[in-house]
Amino acid sequence: MTTTTNDTTTPEVLKTVAVTKIGKLNDPDAAKRGTVELIDMPAQPLGPEDVRIRVAYAGICGSDPHIAEGFFGPAVPKGLGHELSGIVMELGARANRNGLRVGDRVAGNFLRFCGTCLECRDGRQQFCPFAHEYSRPGMAENLVWHESQVYKLPDSVSLKEGALLEPTSVALRIVEKAAIRPGDRVLVCGGGAIGQLVMQLAARAGATNLTVSEPIAARRELALRTGADAAIDPMSEDVAQRVSELTGGRGFDSVIDVSGATPVLADLPGYAARGGTVVYGATYPDDFRLPLHLAKVAFSQELTITGAFVSPYVFPRALNLLPYLQLEEFTSAVFPLEQAVEAFDVHMTGKYPKVLIQPNVIPGEA
Repeated sequence: MTTTTNDTTTPEVLKTVAVTKIGKLNDPDAAKRGTVELIDMPAQPLGPEDVRIRVAYAGICGSDPHIAEGFFGPAVPKGLGHELSGIVMELGARANRNGLRVGDRVAGNFLRFCGTCLECRDGRQQFCPFAHEYSRPGMAENLVWHESQVYKLPDSVSLKEGALLEPTSVALRIVEKAAIRPGDRVLVCGGGAIGQLVMQLAARAGATNLTVSEPIAARRELALRTGADAAIDPMSEDVAQRVSELTGGRGFDSVIDVSGATPVLADLPGYAARGGTVVYGATYPDDFRLPLHLAKVAFSQELTITGAFVSPYVFPRALNLLPYLQLEEFTSAVFPLEQAVEAFDVHMTGKYPKVLIQPNVIPGEA
């Protein structure tokens, strides 16, 4: 039978953070500026295999401003939030395969893969054409996910830290696409949340000469505190010269971009060693094109150039890694749901590696 908490009724509408006007959030022209607001949106029905989660924390992702810009379609309002943690408040009648119980502390994957399309059956869930049909905004009082999306958090992981499961899964897949071997020299371009997590995971994978290129000093310092061996300021230093100095002229075995900074993307293959790998792991403008010197990059250097879309299959291992990561500085900026607009303003400053929104206060959780 369906199991519920003491909350026997679910409101028909939920307070939800949503994009209500398409445009850049920091556009100097107020008339063109995108808008994020706290609005009422319909509550999602609970299906027989579904889990209703009272959301504790929802992280602002670097892709959320891209959503505001219309990158994923112009329709508004568009609810936000796919990095989250919370408490199970209700289970559907058949949501019993993962052993979940009401009151469990959970996080999960915002995508529900259909499991029946050719891509899913061929082990390529990231290309499931139906995955986005189940989009449920997590910057809300509660949300409903299919049981297959939900993971119970270890006791040693707080709900704040649990909200980082999804970005950790992204970082883990990027690291795996980079094919890092113990002893490989690794350059990470971009010191935001994903970049910092990539740095930590690359260090655990055995990376050496682990270097971050990042214009914001606080982010460079954070990377150096949590595993980086060197940091480059691309605004004041000659990056190519520093790469040569750090690698003895050889280049890095793996070069990873998580900055999305289009002016520098064409330079990245030049920082790679022969036979190395370049991963373009950010979200890029649809109209951007990357010029490549194929005679050099593909022929004489034999570089592998790849990307990373979403992160199927890695969530169980990302969950296992959470207790081993240094996440304190990712969980220091927290805003209640009612201050979501202010939270986005702070996110756009780049002051913190992660900004969390707190829709509900969970007893016993700091």
